[in-house]
Amino acid sequence: MPQFSDTELTAAVVRSFEETPDARVKFLMEELVKSLHDYVRKTDLTFDEWGYAIDFLTRIGQKCTDTRQEFILLSDVLGVSMLVDAVNHRARDGATETTVLGPFYVGEHKQMPHGADISANLPGERMFVQSRVTDLAGKPLAGVPVDVWHADGDGYYDSQSPTYETDGPSSRARFVTDADGRLFFRTILPCSYPIPTDGPVGEMILQTRRHPMRPAHVHFLVNAAGYEPLITHVFIGGDKYLDSDVVFGVKDDLVANVEKRTDPTMPDGKKASAPWHLMTYEFRLKPGEGAAPKPLGSRVSEDA
Repeated sequence: MPQFSDTELTAAVVRSFEETPDARVKFLMEELVKSLHDYVRKTDLTFDEWGYAIDFLTRIGQKCTDTRQEFILLSDVLGVSMLVDAVNHRARDGATETTVLGPFYVGEHKQMPHGADISANLPGERMFVQSRVTDLAGKPLAGVPVDVWHADGDGYYDSQSPTYETDGPSSRARFVTDADGRLFFRTILPCSYPIPTDGPVGEMILQTRRHPMRPAHVHFLVNAAGYEPLITHVFIGGDKYLDSDVVFGVKDDLVANVEKRTDPTMPDGKKASAPWHLMTYEFRLKPGEGAAPKPLGSRVSEDA
């Protein structure tokens, strides 16, 4: 009869997975148990504390919807998302750096023509984004779908709006690179913004006296056949939160110098009615394979 003391219990639970047929699942479960049990022992966790943790995780699950993923948000603010990203992208070989997907990739990326204004109905300073997708040697990659999305001038994503179901996507689109690997579009200049603080994750951030802010950025998901999918942001240079991103997602390679321009025309020759901003960024893809992530929730479609 085993004696389930605070040390022997761990070994017993680990042994309980001995017959797991999948070796990787067996390893993951054993290491999870050992790490979790070590945490309980090191902290002398109380019943009340463990009860609070269970309630906290329960409330996180209850906060999730088709357009909001509170568990991804928790993973982001604890640095787990970036750590998983880091261990899966250790050798970049000159490829563009990766960062977190974030909780607002909801799969509503309709293909739009180059030059389209993806934020046409939103107030804000106008921005022209021009980009290019190449391989590591600088060869342009044509026909590559690139999903883009970002927050509005008040720091909210379209899916956070109570009228999202009727108004549809905004500041969110898919572009396909031309023969020279290029894409370009119009939008508004994004601003730094707080992560949602009306749920359990926000409660934790505020209680621990961390600020909830993310520096201004545009999300990109570049998915070319024969290359590793690239999930990344392009950050606005000079943002005051670049050194303290609440989700730890900033990398030097991903910060762009966004220029304020007064030219009467934009790079595609169309007139500008007011001063505007220019973002230029080139994405370098690493050969490989893998599937781009599917958004979580019932909103996912096969062509999302």
